Amino acid sequence: MRIIFMGTPDFAVPILDRILSRHEVVLVVTQPDSYSKRKRKYLPSPVKEYALEKGLRLFQPDSIRKEKDPILEIPCDLIVTAAYGQFVPKVLLVHPRLQAINVHGSLLPKYRGGAPIQRALIEGETKTGISIIYMTPKMDAGDILMQREIPIEDGDDADSLFKKLSLLGAEMILEAIDGLEAGTIVPVRQDENEVTFAYNLTKEDEILDFRKTAREIRNRIRGLSSNPGAHFFLDGVQVKVYAGRVASYMAEAEPGRIVKVGKDFFGISCGGNTVIEITEIQIPSKKRMSVRDFLNGSGREMILIGKEIDQ
Repeated sequence: MRIIFMGTPDFAVPILDRILSRHEVVLVVTQPDSYSKRKRKYLPSPVKEYALEKGLRLFQPDSIRKEKDPILEIPCDLIVTAAYGQFVPKVLLVHPRLQAINVHGSLLPKYRGGAPIQRALIEGETKTGISIIYMTPKMDAGDILMQREIPIEDGDDADSLFKKLSLLGAEMILEAIDGLEAGTIVPVRQDENEVTFAYNLTKEDEILDFRKTAREIRNRIRGLSSNPGAHFFLDGVQVKVYAGRVASYMAEAEPGRIVKVGKDFFGISCGGNTVIEITEIQIPSKKRMSVRDFLNGSGREMILIGKEIDQ
């Protein structure tokens, strides 16, 4: 089958790889190279790197709505998208012989939108999955072709869950394509009464609000680790947090105060007298590090019992 693939991040690469094992990928569409301030250069997307490695034809439109003709010029049987990053216009959705499908990282109709994996963690969900759907002009609203569920483990963060769901999507994609070709898949309409949204993350989403409970704080840390990372400010310094745990003890202190310092953690009071123990951080101009290493260095002067987090 002749397939046009559209995707951008690491999530999409195993799915593209699995498609290529059985089908002809006639074009790969991905986002333009992004500029890294830290490395001071433009970086290709993971999908672009894979496409170049495999010698696949590549297209990187700044706006797919305005630059759709190069795609329309290529006959294909199917368009498959996986975390592409732009809205795909209707004229492209009906271009393939078998329409266009999307591999989405949630159990639709829950968490439609651009950040379903992160939002599921932030909201404390205990399960998620992959939904393969027909694409429509309305965001993630197409009929469901296939859906599979996995548990969200307590130790999962965004990084681990992205990997799990990417591999699950790769396991499912060939079965979905075969079913479409054979006409054996019965599409299921989404229940609009069950719809929730997973809007793209904002700068405000990254800020830890210690008025929330320690469980809510930990879920936000998990959902933002490792990109972009949750954070708070202490002595005017941004402290990014990549890992933490809910303490077994309570603290009678106003939210946002350091209440305990151990060898490998420091505890901050949260809403409901709960405590979050921070175990992995990063401060400006330094590498990501364990709190143990931080406390053995410059952190010993910064992390003090009774100190209040900047509000």
